[in-house]
Parts: sequence; C-alpha cells; structure tokens
Amino acid sequence: MNSARWYLLRSPPGNAASNMASDEALLEAMPRLGCPVLRFYSWSEPAASFGYFQKYAELERLTPLRPLVRRPTGGGLVPHDHDWTYSLTFPTNHEWYGVAALESYRRVHEWLRAAFALLNESTELAPQARKVGPGQCFAGFEHFDLLWRGKKIAGAAQRRRRDGLLIQGSVQPPAASLARSEWERAMRRVAETEHGVVWEDLQPDADLTKRMEELARERYDLAAHNRRR
Repeated sequence: MNSARWYLLRSPPGNAASNMASDEALLEAMPRLGCPVLRFYSWSEPAASFGYFQKYAELERLTPLRPLVRRPTGGGLVPHDHDWTYSLTFPTNHEWYGVAALESYRRVHEWLRAAFALLNESTELAPQARKVGPGQCFAGFEHFDLLWRGKKIAGAAQRRRRDGLLIQGSVQPPAASLARSEWERAMRRVAETEHGVVWEDLQPDADLTKRMEELARERYDLAAHNRRR
C-alpha cells in the first residue's frame, strides 16, 4: 500500500445487480477519483456471483441461490447468503496496479490475516493451491487464499483494465461471535498502522451514482448479460 489518502465507502445493503454495478462504476471512475477506494458492502437478498469468463449453464446447477450475477472480475462461483464482501479499486498510477495478479492476492489476504489477528483469530495464507470441484470459489483453495483451521474463509478475484484495477473479495466469517463492524474496523486499523493510510469517507456524487444505476439497469440486471456465456 502507498502511504497516502484512500477513500472509504460504506454502501447500504444492495441487490446483486447494484452491488456489481457499483464496483464497476468505481473502476470506471478511477481516472477521476485518483486514489484507491475500499468499499464495504452487503446483500439485501441471498444471491451468488460468478466469474466474468465462466459459463452460466455450467454453474446454475451448482447452487440453489438466486439470482446468479456475473461479476466484472474473474474467479469462481461465490455464495452471498452470509458472507462479508468488500472491493478495492486502484488508479493506474498506484503501485498496486503494476504488480502481478498473484502478488496482489497475497497482499490483500495478508491484510485480512492481520485484521483477523487483531480480533484474536489465527489465520494463514495457503502455501499452494488445492482444487476440489470445478468452478466453485470456496471448494478447495488457491495459492495465497486465507485459511482458518485449514479451511478457506476468504478469496478474491480481480480485473485490470486501462482505467484501473478492481479486486472483489468475499469473507466467510470464521466464528459466529465476530461482528462485521469489528472486522471492518480492524481492516481500517491495519491499513493505518502498518501502511500509513489516511481514510476519507467517499460520498458518491451525482455522476457516480447515475453510472451505478445505469450499469445495474442496463447490464447486471439483464439475463442477456448474465447468461451471455
């Protein structure tokens, strides 16, 4: 992480289309916003998301959760019935934009590991991949995914474009006693103390809000998009 200002966006619970649209709109806005955004968000309905390059017909039988929404990032099938979700967006002039995909996974999950340590939960990064079943994010694990007692509890997917880098992450809470608010506070604290991040709340302006609504309506809420492969 660079020692600089970062935006923090706490979104209200959203449906599948609006959640994906908001992340892509933030990516598009990177040239204008000019600094990273950490967004915490939740789901107003049970849903599942799947990677941009996956085939809908192969995934619809793997989960009963509906709706199924295609993410703007890669990765596998992710259930959103009780997880904690977040996204990170970086402009092209930020150091994270230039690192290899595997390294950015390592960085974000090391950040998560440190946050859980503040909450007295011991986790570790997977030293190598272990595949279990096709196309499902939380079946088995990838190199540098976050493990708790040998089980994957956090994964991420990313998309690097000319306007910036988007990382979308999902966390399966390791203990029922943990509060999401405590985890979010720990994430912010790790960034502050270990990397010098200064947080500034982001209030989406009219242009950003309009683009979020357009992408939800014209892309992520359409069967033609979600079933395109």
